[in-house]
Amino acid sequence: MTTLHLSLPAARALQLAAQNLLQAPRKKATKEDVLSTIRQMHVLQIDTIHVVARSPYLVLWSRLGDYEPKWLEALLEEKKLFEYWAHEASFLPIEDYGLYRHRMIDPGSMGWKYSAKWMQEHRTTINQLVEHIRENGPVRSADFKRTDGKSGGWWEWKPEKRSLEVLFTAGRLMIARRQNFHRVYDLSERILPDWNDADMPSMADTHRTLLLKAVQALGVAKSTWIGDYFRTAKSRPTPHPESLVEEGALLKATVEGWDAPAYIHPAHRELAQAAVNGTLKPTVTTLLSPFDPIVWDRQRAQELFDFEYRLECYTPEAKRTYGYFTLPILHRGALVGRLDAKAHRSDGVFEVKALYLESGVRITQRLTSDLAAALQRCATWHGTEKVKISQCDPRAFGIALKAAIL
Repeated sequence: MTTLHLSLPAARALQLAAQNLLQAPRKKATKEDVLSTIRQMHVLQIDTIHVVARSPYLVLWSRLGDYEPKWLEALLEEKKLFEYWAHEASFLPIEDYGLYRHRMIDPGSMGWKYSAKWMQEHRTTINQLVEHIRENGPVRSADFKRTDGKSGGWWEWKPEKRSLEVLFTAGRLMIARRQNFHRVYDLSERILPDWNDADMPSMADTHRTLLLKAVQALGVAKSTWIGDYFRTAKSRPTPHPESLVEEGALLKATVEGWDAPAYIHPAHRELAQAAVNGTLKPTVTTLLSPFDPIVWDRQRAQELFDFEYRLECYTPEAKRTYGYFTLPILHRGALVGRLDAKAHRSDGVFEVKALYLESGVRITQRLTSDLAAALQRCATWHGTEKVKISQCDPRAFGIALKAAIL
């Protein structure tokens, strides 16, 4: 059995290749490219913060360049995607529905996402809600008026919203479409009328398949990284990756500086060999969402890219170090910095409120020109053509960057 030996830059390149972040797209994106990209990642995490584009749109832009965000909702409505809890709330390929069915059947295992107590205490009104949907069609939370006088923050959902979400977690409702990014709920049997639980894979097959998909999506993975991808385990994935190596379902690797072994999906055998040979060259410079698979596991980002990252939008402003919604900067295989951005759509301005390079990053003409181009592409895609840089550390880089953009 051959063990592959990778340098750290080669391991980074392999993960970026697996995530479609190695090279810039060679053609204008299509709706089919959006679906293909989600299938390649196996999961597209959802978040609603929109100081710039909402996270799922931004994750796709980082990989596809200019594309039509409406294609994502169209694919959901066409039943080529579905929504459920994976890494977190996520868009998922419809062919993977069966892999999540065990979670729906045992919603109590989903923690705060489900409340058996709520279901029991509100059984009558929940049944009435289901019948209302059955008789009148799909509903939004907004279709129900708030009557308790509360503000409506996520921790104080109105009863109908909470019931809809509990029914969604239990698999009785699915998301039929998005309307202004708000969920529209319908009965699962109407969305997937041909689904039969007899087609559901066993729990053992589900764990095995999700493990293999996680390793494939990561390109190269320590065992401690695998369970986080679909939130299947905290540290010890099932089955153990070594057992899959023994049967040929995974390849084994070592990475420079790592004490633990790494694992690679056989589908990436050629990419892995190219990485070993030093011919897998990252050339992309782009901005990443805080919920991009490259950085959503903060420990993995630290171990693989030496990038310490924390999302500070939930931190009081006075205690923030970098800003409200900082976007990691990917430059030719390295995470070289972060920027706090805001799209002022009505004014047509893409503001970089603050930009910070990592310690030790060398300022070069290539970095300056590549990042200037990436900022302009992102701004143009947002419909905010004018880029404004308010603060930059180091200051000299900000001056060079402004000149490159202008």
